[in-house]
Amino acid sequence: MTAPRRADGARRGRDRRARTLLPAPGAPRSTGDRPPTAAVVGGGIAGLAAATALAERGVRVTLHEREPTLGGRLAGWHTTLSDGSAVTMSRGFHAFFRQYYNLRGLLRRTDPGLDRLRALPDYPLRHGSGLHDSFRHVPRTPPWSALGFVALSPTFGLRDLMRMNPVAALPLLDVRVPGVYARLDGVSAHDFLESIRFPEAAHHLAFEVFSRSFFADPRRLSAAEMVLMFHIYFLGSSEGLLFDVPDEPFPTALWEPLAAYLTGHGADLRTGSPVETVEPTPDGGFLVAAAGEERRHDTVVLALDATGLGALVARSPRLGDAAWRERISRLRAAPPFLVSRLWLDRPVAADRPGFLGTSGYGSLDNVSVLERWEGEAARWAARTGGSVVELHAYALSGTAVPDVEQKRLLEQLHRVYPETRAATVVDERHEWRADCPLFPVGGYADRPTVRTPDPGLVVAGDLVRTGLPVALMERAATSGFLAANALLERRGVRGQTLWTVPDRGRNAALRRLARLG
Repeated sequence: MTAPRRADGARRGRDRRARTLLPAPGAPRSTGDRPPTAAVVGGGIAGLAAATALAERGVRVTLHEREPTLGGRLAGWHTTLSDGSAVTMSRGFHAFFRQYYNLRGLLRRTDPGLDRLRALPDYPLRHGSGLHDSFRHVPRTPPWSALGFVALSPTFGLRDLMRMNPVAALPLLDVRVPGVYARLDGVSAHDFLESIRFPEAAHHLAFEVFSRSFFADPRRLSAAEMVLMFHIYFLGSSEGLLFDVPDEPFPTALWEPLAAYLTGHGADLRTGSPVETVEPTPDGGFLVAAAGEERRHDTVVLALDATGLGALVARSPRLGDAAWRERISRLRAAPPFLVSRLWLDRPVAADRPGFLGTSGYGSLDNVSVLERWEGEAARWAARTGGSVVELHAYALSGTAVPDVEQKRLLEQLHRVYPETRAATVVDERHEWRADCPLFPVGGYADRPTVRTPDPGLVVAGDLVRTGLPVALMERAATSGFLAANALLERRGVRGQTLWTVPDRGRNAALRRLARLG
């Protein structure tokens, strides 16, 4: 039985143990002769979540996004192929897991039934050695989810299980935030898995896929982040590991409807408007300079990536205090990644899944066949008889040469799907980016919290410490709502109700066992 749907989109999924986080009590909307004003700097998931919660409650929001379109790392833009087709390019595939309660709540503002999301039937994984794994038949309820994965996976033999170090694995049984960071932030994801003596093939197929979701090499990634992912998907939640994807490109399915919704609530959405500086004023407000114009706002939400946040704070020398500014200056982006989208003149084999996680093929991390789930790609494929294939390569070297890496990805696709060797690439688009946050070993203390030394200034984004069991897109959405709630609380206005997966291990006996470690 699921919780009833609220007008603000808050709703848990199937997991009856999901945690509810109620905002501070208060009025439903801001009242007074002059509506309060807020500048939201950044139009990605975090900024849009903050803008939504504020605008719904009577705050006059001005949102600044430096790019010409909304969505941040899920933005999309129009382009024309060599065959004359008008298509949408983006930075690539994203999985909308059922544990993403707050992100899904944001999307419900314009899609109450989430009808614009389509369920993919499986989350298959393939290693270059020929091994395959799948989450399709894995039970969703812990601990049967983890046990089912072990039982069904070809990477776990009896000898492998006998070699594992159960004592080293105890932290997986009772993951709590922030305790998991105190315990494991000083260890790399790679070293943690080595200490468990996890089977090498399973290491590559399962856990490395998770760790590389953070766009980082497991040797540089904090083990705390990877263990938190294990909790969110395996032992902490009964939502399972299958996921949904938008049935049309991101702008059509997600951001254009939300932009119209925000505009209807009086928000001023300014794309192509990079913010130059944010400076506090003597009366407790802020001057926000953008596009040659300077405007005063009562409050500010900084919803930027690590590089953008660091640069804006450096240009705004009166923001925060010295210790906060120093921590912000130490934030770093993860290594660059590559998204290659290919429009082929013939279809891939009919049994190829919509999404495939890969390991052991070199730099290739996953392959998507877009026409399996995206309407625009399906219409192009039906009209031309071809396929639209997308390839991802994460955590590339900073010295990587784009042309070389793009060719390597194509060669690796030919290994994974041999029928593509005979295909001609009708057109292609490549996105090189390096703007995802890096969660390095020992870096947790430097990450900002939502609240800052100035109560009228808050920070949101997937780089933020929330104190909650959330990650990736869900951390972005959750932090955006938390940022709005912090500002609304100051005015006596009730904010957004939030949900998370349980904030500790689900089984009391396993929690006691974990404490023994």
